[in-house]
Amino acid sequence: MLQGNPSLASELRGRIAGSGLTPDQIRARLRAAGYPDNFLDNYMQGADTTKKQTTTNGHLSAVQSLGIVSAQGIDSLRTLTDSARAAMDSLRTDSLKKQGGGLRVFGLDIFRSSNSQFDANLGGPVDDNYRLGPGDQLTLVLTGDVEQTYPLQVTREGFIVIPSVGQLSVANLTLGQLRDLLYNRLGKAYSGVRRGGGTTRFEVSITQLRTNQIYVVGEVSRPGSYQVASSGTVLSALYAAGGPTENGNFRRIDIRRGGKLIDSLDLYDYLLRGDNNHDVRLQTGDVVFVPVHGQRVKIAGQIVRPAIYELKPGESLRDLVTAAGGFTADALQRRVQIFRVLPPERRLPGGRDRVVLDLNSEQFAGGTTPSFAMAAGDSVQVFAVADRQRLAVNVIGDVWLPGIVGYIPGMRLSEAIHAAGGPKPDVYLGSILVSRLQSDSSRFQLRSAFSDSTGAVTDDITLQEDDEIEIFSRTSFRPSRWIAVTGAVLAAGQIPYREGMTIRDAILQAGGLSEDALINEAEIARLPSDRSGGRLAVSLRVPLDSTYIFDRGPDGKYVGPPGMSAPGNGARETVLQPYDNVLIFRQPNWELQRTVSLTGQVMYPGRYALLSKSERLTDLIKRAGGLTPNAYPDAIHFFRTQARTGRVGVDLPMVLKDSSFRDNLILIGGDSIAIPEFDPIVYVSGAVNAPVAVAYVPGKDIDFYVQAAGGYTIKGDKSRAYTTQPSGKVESVRRKFFLPDSRPRPRAGARVFVPEKPPEDKSQTLATLGSIAQILASLVTVAIVATKL
Repeated sequence: MLQGNPSLASELRGRIAGSGLTPDQIRARLRAAGYPDNFLDNYMQGADTTKKQTTTNGHLSAVQSLGIVSAQGIDSLRTLTDSARAAMDSLRTDSLKKQGGGLRVFGLDIFRSSNSQFDANLGGPVDDNYRLGPGDQLTLVLTGDVEQTYPLQVTREGFIVIPSVGQLSVANLTLGQLRDLLYNRLGKAYSGVRRGGGTTRFEVSITQLRTNQIYVVGEVSRPGSYQVASSGTVLSALYAAGGPTENGNFRRIDIRRGGKLIDSLDLYDYLLRGDNNHDVRLQTGDVVFVPVHGQRVKIAGQIVRPAIYELKPGESLRDLVTAAGGFTADALQRRVQIFRVLPPERRLPGGRDRVVLDLNSEQFAGGTTPSFAMAAGDSVQVFAVADRQRLAVNVIGDVWLPGIVGYIPGMRLSEAIHAAGGPKPDVYLGSILVSRLQSDSSRFQLRSAFSDSTGAVTDDITLQEDDEIEIFSRTSFRPSRWIAVTGAVLAAGQIPYREGMTIRDAILQAGGLSEDALINEAEIARLPSDRSGGRLAVSLRVPLDSTYIFDRGPDGKYVGPPGMSAPGNGARETVLQPYDNVLIFRQPNWELQRTVSLTGQVMYPGRYALLSKSERLTDLIKRAGGLTPNAYPDAIHFFRTQARTGRVGVDLPMVLKDSSFRDNLILIGGDSIAIPEFDPIVYVSGAVNAPVAVAYVPGKDIDFYVQAAGGYTIKGDKSRAYTTQPSGKVESVRRKFFLPDSRPRPRAGARVFVPEKPPEDKSQTLATLGSIAQILASLVTVAIVATKL
């Protein structure tokens, strides 16, 4: 069943509405196909779409019989519910795992698989025991003296009609019985038809199976009515219905026909032994009923298939272990524990509702599981054998194969070391420690030593079970020694020290010299032998030569930057000592080109490389051919990225007039300069009534442009208004005592901004007025006193 999927129901309604068939035509076709007239009424126009509709595979088959949806279309409709079904199954499984302590009901997942193919093939094949009925389509093929093919339809009355032979009643005949009948009837019409041979031969086969309407109810995932092929069985129906729910019975599936119980299927026969003897073939009207489960018990631990199992009355622990696949190899069969909930009549006050039952080794004598009676709700725990390794000693440390070694009574220390692969070349000969477990669980230490590196020992101790042998390495006793290489190398850092290492070896391990290296000499900072006076290191200058340059051209010459040539061969090799710090010098003033971007209204815009560290703005503009006639030098955009400086205000007109002017800046790498065209607009924003762009009027101050933008708002702060000139320089209103304030005059392309008054201004003003009032009151008091005096 595909229940509860609104997308599928809506899709079916759309397909039926778009078919062009009237409701009466749909009902007539359904009746002809063997369905009830009203089978699809809920999907026709005018049906109540607010009511939750349960859609079954039978509905899909009925729509297919109308001829408005192909078989491929039906398959695509079924896929609409796959994700929803998987999500629901996942929720059910998670809920069940919580109830079962992480265990699942055995067999439940078999029917939850989304790729299980449960539909019987409508085209066969079937065996000779298949019983024919109305709706089956047969094909009779005659060969030999007669070459003829006859399609045969089993009518509602159970007949087939063969030309030249007549009408045959085949209802409820098996396919084998039909062949026997055809030998008799065809032999009368065709003299060449004989058993065991003849000049005319025939073959009858089923080309299309009829469908049966069956019903699956009870504790199944999707109960309902199903259309299945006539070859379909109980298992086919269960797969179609999603199998039993977590409350369903796996040990007794009832099949009822005509109101009578005809058989019962035990799913454990199918799941555990592949036995489907009771998987009867279904007929139209059959009811498959799944009752509520019987007694269930849990089994966990060292068992092949831990799960929740359903037991029939009278089945015991032996049957449970058999169903679970038996014990694992590491199961401790001497002890099995059963946690049981007592029946109500045996429960005592004070919470004594549960008991623990232990089955001991005597009950498992002979390697058989006892027939211990189980009760509903029992939980069986199978324990594992102890983790402790017996008849073993442990060899750790500087041997080739450290780990557990098998122990033989009388084993010697040398034999255990030999079994562990023997000592490594850097073994410490001075001591071998043997740790022995005492009866009080403490450990006692024994000692021996190697006489040589071959593995012979001076005191070949007799070992005991559980002894631990530790062999040491001389390498582990040494501190980690290193040298450091810094400066003009490709991979500066610490390098492990090796005896006899030279400065050439160190440069190789540091990736070689970088292109700015000074191939002349290097400095070594070495730990001093005399540390008096707080000395930390002594400095040594050592020579280098051209052989330290590993990157060379095809002709063998040094490949490097111009300016300094590499000295010839002949520098002596310098042997390093542990913890030396090697510094490879860099060439003085060596660096790659610095570039500056110059764009906008210059004759030759582009990215220029600086010629010197003192090149200035005017020098760069001259190299770019000067400004174009359309250039607006007042609006130069000069950006410096160094340390996130941002835009720098530059008075370019003054710089062009006088190269010694302070704004003729020295350029650095990464500078960006853009000179735009003339922009006759002044932009006004901030706390003004109508932020707008205003046409530039020469000589007008900031108030003119603010008024052109609607004037200051109530919150506008006149005293803090400022102008960002097109060059990037910022000019603000300068307040003067007893004189008019100095107000900036925006130039073309400038931006005027009026900030809002800060909230604290009002409180500060009131505080200031209060202070002034106090001062005035004090002055008046002083004046009155002075007058009286």
